Amino acid sequence: MSPKKVELVAPAGDMEKLKTALLYGADAVYASTPLFSMRTREIGFTLDTLRDGINYTHNLNKKIYITLNTFPHALEIKAWKAHAKKIIALGPDALIVADPGLLDYLKSVTSIPIHLSTQANTTNQLAAQFWEKQQVKRIVLARELNLKDIKLITKNSKIKFETFVHGAMCMSYSGRCQISNYFIGRDPNKGECIQPCRFKYKVYALEEEMRPQEFFPITETEEGTYIFNSKDLCMIKHIPELIKAGISAFKIEGRMKSSYYVGSVTRVYRQAIDEYFKDAKQYNKNGQKYFYEIQKINNRGFTTGFYFEKPNQNTNNYLTSKEISDYSYIGMVKNYDNKTKILAFEVKNYLPAGSILEILLPNMIVKHKLSKIVYKNKIIKAAHANYMLNIKTEAQIPVGTLIRIKSPKIKS
Repeated sequence: MSPKKVELVAPAGDMEKLKTALLYGADAVYASTPLFSMRTREIGFTLDTLRDGINYTHNLNKKIYITLNTFPHALEIKAWKAHAKKIIALGPDALIVADPGLLDYLKSVTSIPIHLSTQANTTNQLAAQFWEKQQVKRIVLARELNLKDIKLITKNSKIKFETFVHGAMCMSYSGRCQISNYFIGRDPNKGECIQPCRFKYKVYALEEEMRPQEFFPITETEEGTYIFNSKDLCMIKHIPELIKAGISAFKIEGRMKSSYYVGSVTRVYRQAIDEYFKDAKQYNKNGQKYFYEIQKINNRGFTTGFYFEKPNQNTNNYLTSKEISDYSYIGMVKNYDNKTKILAFEVKNYLPAGSILEILLPNMIVKHKLSKIVYKNKIIKAAHANYMLNIKTEAQIPVGTLIRIKSPKIKS
């Protein structure tokens, strides 16, 4: 019997990102307001806009999961309960939690399905069976598991499982980190992480007190070291292995990333998943093609995380904090007139005349050479952020479509 098609779950940090993720093929999105979420900084939803997001998602017959996955302290429980009731009233498709007490409370006040967050650190089949008895419908597994572990867990459990397949990797155990709290008092386990693992450090080796002269070497450039900063997780070439391991849902990290990142990554995984289920042999031939496309999106280099082997100093997982890509995000389509064939888009980055626009439709790329740029009835050499430009194209382009170019060399 062929495996059931996996669900693609994308991040939605605000309404624009939610629409972008759904446009580019997400089956479901996960979102939140800043309260009691693991992402309190720069989250763009209020209760009102989250209601709009839920309605928008449901009108497309897709799903939206709301995160309530922090670990509130005793004095915060009253406020947490009040907030949870407001979220429940919005009617999401699932609630994502990590704390067992909060889970038990939710079971007493709602029939909305509960998903267990990766923050709960589920690493074995006995734990999965326990959570199943607690009526959890899906578990987001700990990120430290390899495929052999995952196969054992899925084989011995009836519950559904979700794993991260793409995005930033936290240096602490499934996201349970204290460095941010130590530096400036912002608790990462309450969604206030400042991502100090992305900082640059000056250190040459680690020496344990009881083992003098036994040094743990640190890879370092002339700029310092990024020992805490992992390369980005990318499993686009390993769709078959993930599916055969019994995973039901693939999750993309990035509620604090841009709409361009969310849409571009979702688009590639959507295409890869669809091709695999349509023709697995053809997918195997095209796996490298999808990886090549993923590399066009800003990244810190890629790793397969713990899926195949335990990362260590020999795997070069911690090299740089700098994001790299040969392509630049240029803008988002704001309007397309079917009669005049005029496309209007807002420029987000430097755009010189002569550029080849790549208009990213869900299943194809429309290329358009920008021979000249007309802005406010004048021909200009380059457009800059916030310029509104019009171009003519025969292809029908949905509002919200992303546009990129091969990165230009800016003259100093």
